[in-house]
Amino acid sequence: MSGHSKWSKIKHQKGADDVKRGNLFTKLTREIIVAAKEGGGDPATNFRLRLAVQKARDSNMPMDNIDRAIKKGTGDLAGGSLNEITLEGYGPNGIAILVSALSDNRNRTIQEVRSTFTRHGGSLGESGCVSWIFQSRGVININAENVDADELALIAIDAGAEDVQVESGFVEVITKPDALEKVRATLEQQKVKIESSELQMVPKTLVKLDDKAAMQALKLLDKLEEVDDVQNVYSNADIPDSVLEAMQAS
Repeated sequence: MSGHSKWSKIKHQKGADDVKRGNLFTKLTREIIVAAKEGGGDPATNFRLRLAVQKARDSNMPMDNIDRAIKKGTGDLAGGSLNEITLEGYGPNGIAILVSALSDNRNRTIQEVRSTFTRHGGSLGESGCVSWIFQSRGVININAENVDADELALIAIDAGAEDVQVESGFVEVITKPDALEKVRATLEQQKVKIESSELQMVPKTLVKLDDKAAMQALKLLDKLEEVDDVQNVYSNADIPDSVLEAMQAS
């Protein structure tokens, strides 16, 4: 999953960018609304809401915003009419792309996502065409610049992590969905600073790309993420280090 972990690191850094913080908070708010609508407004008994609130807190979202989003989801405040949409398609060299969206207008969202695929060298596919390539997993991101990454990896594995990827100054811990909170709690007990933890759709296999195809793929993924209703974009692209480094530097 090394290709996944490197792209995940860059996505996390992009999400933390103050320039995009307004857009990030919008996505976090939508996730909280839908989670509360689906399972109720108490994080103690609503696993999805608990994760959504934790993700919002990791991103320094004000508690007032979180509380308002929960009330919208439970119907105590207006504005909670959102529905989940999952779209699937292909990018350069046939890479699989999975798009999750929250929208109050399904037709509008599908059209915008379809247009984005078409304009940037991809194609929207039918339901089920690529979802089988992905599996739900807990993903914990850790800045390991000031800690022993190998020791941290051992702690995570002992706590039940399924996989650990150690990059320069960065560790990504992969867990089964039901082990995410336990592994996070164990790491926090060891004074490990968690940058983010959430459920993601992680690819089972990766498709290696050359530099040209990788740049095309990254542009398509970026543009999909910029669609207003899109929450998350996942792919099985294995991006070369040189391309990731160039993107990070820019």
